[in-house]
Amino acid sequence: MVENIDKQKINHPQYDADQIQVLEGLEAVRKRPGMYIGSTSSTGLHHLVWEIVDNSIDEALAGYCSHIEVVIEANGSISVTDDGRGIPIDLQSKTGRPAVETVYTVLHAGGKFGGGGYKVSGGLHGVGASVVNALSSELSVEVSRNGKIHQIKFERGAIVSELKVVGEANETGTKVNFVPDTSIFTETVDFKYDILNERIHELAFLNKGLRISLQDRRPDREAYDSYLFDGGIKSYVSYLNEDKGLIFDEPIYIEGEQDGITVEIALQYTDAYQLHLLSFANNIHTYEGGTHESGFKTALTRVINDYGRKNNLLKDGDDNLTGEDTREGLTAVISVKHPDPQFEGQTKTKLGNSEVRTVTDRLFSQHFETFLLENPKVARLILDKGILASKARMAAKRAREMTRRKSGLEIANLPGKLADCSSKEAEKCELFIVEGDSAGGSAKQGRSRMYQAILPIRGKILNVEKASMERILGNIEIRSLFTAMGTGFGAEFDVSKARYHKLIIMTDADVDGAHIRTLLLTLIFRYMRPLIDAGYVYIALPPLYKVKVGKKEFYLDTHEQLLQWEKENPDTKYSLQRYKGLGEMNEDQLWETTMNPEHRRMQRVTVDDAVEADAVMSMLMGEEVEPRRVFIETNAVYVRNLDV
Repeated sequence: MVENIDKQKINHPQYDADQIQVLEGLEAVRKRPGMYIGSTSSTGLHHLVWEIVDNSIDEALAGYCSHIEVVIEANGSISVTDDGRGIPIDLQSKTGRPAVETVYTVLHAGGKFGGGGYKVSGGLHGVGASVVNALSSELSVEVSRNGKIHQIKFERGAIVSELKVVGEANETGTKVNFVPDTSIFTETVDFKYDILNERIHELAFLNKGLRISLQDRRPDREAYDSYLFDGGIKSYVSYLNEDKGLIFDEPIYIEGEQDGITVEIALQYTDAYQLHLLSFANNIHTYEGGTHESGFKTALTRVINDYGRKNNLLKDGDDNLTGEDTREGLTAVISVKHPDPQFEGQTKTKLGNSEVRTVTDRLFSQHFETFLLENPKVARLILDKGILASKARMAAKRAREMTRRKSGLEIANLPGKLADCSSKEAEKCELFIVEGDSAGGSAKQGRSRMYQAILPIRGKILNVEKASMERILGNIEIRSLFTAMGTGFGAEFDVSKARYHKLIIMTDADVDGAHIRTLLLTLIFRYMRPLIDAGYVYIALPPLYKVKVGKKEFYLDTHEQLLQWEKENPDTKYSLQRYKGLGEMNEDQLWETTMNPEHRRMQRVTVDDAVEADAVMSMLMGEEVEPRRVFIETNAVYVRNLDV
C-alpha cells in the first residue's frame, strides 16, 4: 500500500496510474514553486513544515499516531517525527520502487487515492511531501517499521542514497528532516518559532488527545512547547474566552457523525457584544466560512427561537430573534472532518460541500435541543442574552438610520469636524485622525488639500470593547469616523466603499496619545476589521524632539536617538524642544515631519494572528481586571520611560 501524502482526495474516474506517471518529474515544482506552495517568501517557507506535519496528523486521524514532534535543528533545518505506522517501505506495484521513495518523488501518489489508506486527510494545497522534497537542498526520511529503521536520502528531489536499513527499531513511526533550498527561498530560510508555535497550538486543539511538541535547538534561541488537549475544541473555546466575562461556566460541546462526516462544535456565550466564530474543515482554517458555518448558524437561530416559543420566553406578538441576536457575545469553534472536502478557491478558505450544511444543521439541532431541555438555567441565560441583543439591535437601527440620513456635508456640524480632500480617487486619498482642535488646525493648514483629509476628535472615544451598539452609535466621534469613511460598520461593512485608502491615526507621542490610539484601534479591529486586512490602516510616527544647532535644525524620533546623538556630539551646544503634542508644531513642521509622504514615518497596522489579537484586545480593553493586572506586572520590567 502506498502512503498518500497528497492533501485532497481525488475522485475522478479517469485519474489513474498512467496519469500520475506524467507528473513524476519534480523539475516543474522547482521552476514554478509558487504554484505549489503559494510563494517563496516566509509564508511559503513555513508551508513546507505544514505539508509534513499534515501527513503525520493524517496518521493521527486514522487512529495510529499519538505524538508528533517538530524540531528546528541547530543548523536551521526542520525535523518532524511521529509515532504512526511508518510509511510503507515495500515495493509499489506500478513504479517497482519502494513506496516511501514513490511518495517523495512522485506528485499525486499516496494511500488516499484509492480510499483504502485513509478515511480523512487534511492539508492546505494538496501537493504533499514530493514538493517539500523538490524544494529542499537535502531531505532524509527514516521509517521505523518491522523492527528496523529504514533510511532514504534526497537532494533537490533526486535520490542520493537508496533505501537501506540503518538500525534496529522497537517502535514504529516516521522521521523527516529537510533543509530548504536557498536558491529557491532567496528571501529567507529562517523559521520563526512563534509562527510554528501558533499553528501547532491550534492543531493540538483541533485533534483532541494528540500531543504535538515544538522545540528550537538553535543556539541562543532555545525554546520548547508541548500541547495536548483531551477536551479538543471545547478546550479551544475555554482558551479563547479565558479573559472574558462568561454567561455560563462550561462550554457546550456537541459531536456527531453522519454519512461519514464528523461534526464537532463547541460554543459558549460571554457578556461581550462581538461574535468570535472559527471554523475548520479537515484541520484547514476556513477563513471565509462555508457550508458548515451556514448550517450551524441556521440551526442555532432556529433552535433558540423554538425553545423560546415553547417555553413562553418569547411572547405572542414578539418578533423572532435574528441570527445576529442569537450570536451576540458567542464564541464558537466548528470542526468538520469530511472524506472528500471540496474547497472554493486555490487557497481553500471556504468549504463548498452542500451536504455538509444539511449534516451540520441536523446534528447540531438534535444535540443542542437536548442540551437546552436538560439545562433550563443555561437555556434561559442564552434566551435573555438574545432578547437584550434584539432590543439593542432595534435601538442601533434607529441610530444607524439617523447616521445614514446625514450627508458628507453635514459632518462639518458634528464635534469631529471633517476637512475633506478635493480628490475623489480613493486609492490616492488619506484620512488623518488627529487629537484635538489644536493639532487639527495645524494639520488642516499644513496638509496637501488635494489628497489629505483631516478629522479631529475631542478627547478619548468610547471603549467599544465594553459598549453595546446603541452606545457606540450614540457616540458622535465614532459616528463621524463611520460616516467619513463611507464603509458602514460591523456586519454591513463594505471595504470597497472606502473613501480613503489610507486611514492614518496621528496622535501625540505621550501616554494620552497612546491611549487614544489604542481606543481607535479597538474600534477599527472590532467594527472595521477589513480595513486592517486590506492594509489601509496606519499609525503616524511624529518626532519627539527638535534639535537646533546654530541655524541648523533636525528632528529625533525617540529618547534613545537623543542620547545617542549627545554621546556622539559631547561638546556641541544645542537647544532642544520636546513635542508634548502635535499641537505644539506649526503647520510647516507638522507637514515636514509627519504628513509629507516623502519624509514621514508610518507604521502599517496588521493582524498576523487574529486569534491572538482578539485575546489581547479582550484582555487589555475588556471588563476583566485581573488578566490586565497580571499583564502589566509581567511587562512592567520592559518599560524604561513612562510619561506621567
